[in-house]
Amino acid sequence: MGISWKSLKLFTGFSLAIALTQFVGANTTAQAADTVVVRVGLFEESVSLTELQKAAETGKLPPSLQSYTNKLSEDQRRFLVGALRMKVPINVVTLNRLLNTQVGTTILSDFSTALARKDKAGVQAIRAGLVLGSTAKQGLSVLSFIAAYPSKRLEINLPQALTVASTFNAGFWRTQQFMLAIAPRIDPYKPQISLPFDPSQPGNAQVQVLNLNLNDQKRQRNIPVDIYWSTAITADKPIIIYSHGMGSVRSDLRYLAEHLASYGYIFVALEHPGSNTAYVNSALEGKTRFLKPQEFLERPRDISFVLDELEKLNQTANNPLQRKLATNNVMVVGYSFGGGTALSVAGGELQLEQLKRRCKNNLTVLSAGETLQCIAQELPENSYQLRDTRIKQAIAFNPTASLMFGETGLTKVQVPTLVLAGSADKTTPALTEQIMAFAKIPSPKWLVGIVGGTHLSVKDPAYTLDQIGQPNTPFSGGEVVGEQAADVRKFVKAITLAMAAQLTTEAEKYAVFLTSDYAQVASTKEFPFRLVREIPPDVLRVEK
Repeated sequence: MGISWKSLKLFTGFSLAIALTQFVGANTTAQAADTVVVRVGLFEESVSLTELQKAAETGKLPPSLQSYTNKLSEDQRRFLVGALRMKVPINVVTLNRLLNTQVGTTILSDFSTALARKDKAGVQAIRAGLVLGSTAKQGLSVLSFIAAYPSKRLEINLPQALTVASTFNAGFWRTQQFMLAIAPRIDPYKPQISLPFDPSQPGNAQVQVLNLNLNDQKRQRNIPVDIYWSTAITADKPIIIYSHGMGSVRSDLRYLAEHLASYGYIFVALEHPGSNTAYVNSALEGKTRFLKPQEFLERPRDISFVLDELEKLNQTANNPLQRKLATNNVMVVGYSFGGGTALSVAGGELQLEQLKRRCKNNLTVLSAGETLQCIAQELPENSYQLRDTRIKQAIAFNPTASLMFGETGLTKVQVPTLVLAGSADKTTPALTEQIMAFAKIPSPKWLVGIVGGTHLSVKDPAYTLDQIGQPNTPFSGGEVVGEQAADVRKFVKAITLAMAAQLTTEAEKYAVFLTSDYAQVASTKEFPFRLVREIPPDVLRVEK
């Protein structure tokens, strides 16, 4: 099933049209909504489906809505007319699967708050209108949705409709479409593959932690380090070094560190002093700025410095890691801002000329991830190469990568790379931050999609407790964490272990866990997993 970017844009536009017109029309199967009522407090206006159809043909909005439309700008009027005319090339099977995802249900719930129904069946009614509307001869459109919505009379709470419209994250729909586009074509059953064992289960070795406090005098940076290891360690296994996200700590993937250490790997988690929790707390108190542009350079240098120190430790007598640290065979793992750091140290070149132009415009459409990257515009040069040749493999979980690497920076990554994206990530939206970035990285590479995964789903539950009770909007909140995200963390443990094993003599034994078949087998009802090695050309095609 190939879906072009043109189709993705059309679907985005249609979703926005529904939000902005708040279903200026909706109908059903047995009864078709021939009357749409727009309500503001005690006041209301009505418009018929026939009038809306005529508006789509003539380009003139219905006279019956003049009390509202007279207040719109000319651009807003053109947008609404365009919304009525828009048709979305999506089949009913694809749409139904899309709406059945966890985040699809959340968005339907948000939309339903703008529709007044005494039977409180708003979500089901919207779902029915969309699915049945997509079966119309002319395809899915606002008008076919109206003609399929299950009610004779549709009432819209305009203030709530505008609230939903103002916070609607169009990128959500585009990302969901993409995730479905790369789904295995045979969906009804899981493939029959032979799995030698379950890599998400812990290894046999008892895990220990060595805490170090390293001081880079040259750069005046104090770098705390936790080294997870076990008696199963051998010098033929790679070191795994971890870079945390903005405002976080080195232990925010502790469950993953312990898992890998139980298999005999050495997991080195370092803390970046210019962008950790303590630093951000200091910024919130007004003692420093939120993030200094130099941090884009210092983070990769932190990793190189720690590897230098580990080389010394490897030669130090009377320590349990002596001659066990393979410092020339390293896999870097990064999360969020740390994902961008991991791609940098793996060879991705910072290319800031385009970033500086875009960020100078101060566009309101910037996501949190893009806003963070815009800080790099203050760096004096337009390009920086921070690769460390000791890095032989990279994993980037939900990385920031849309702006900082420019058009060709990621083509310079020179090691096998796995990128993970969550379809409901609002902080670093998957389509712009990970999927488009992945397309630029040379092979060998893997793209893992977590349908329903949010930005914090991969984190250790101990560091996501503050998300409980947070309000859910399309731009914040709604994080799937804790026990709800247990399936995500289980899958992350499996694929990370399999990637680490690719740098050992056990590579072939673990290769099956880095296939689309395994992703499908490991999928759960809450979290369908996707894995591809390349993005299909028909999905990535840009149509003029």
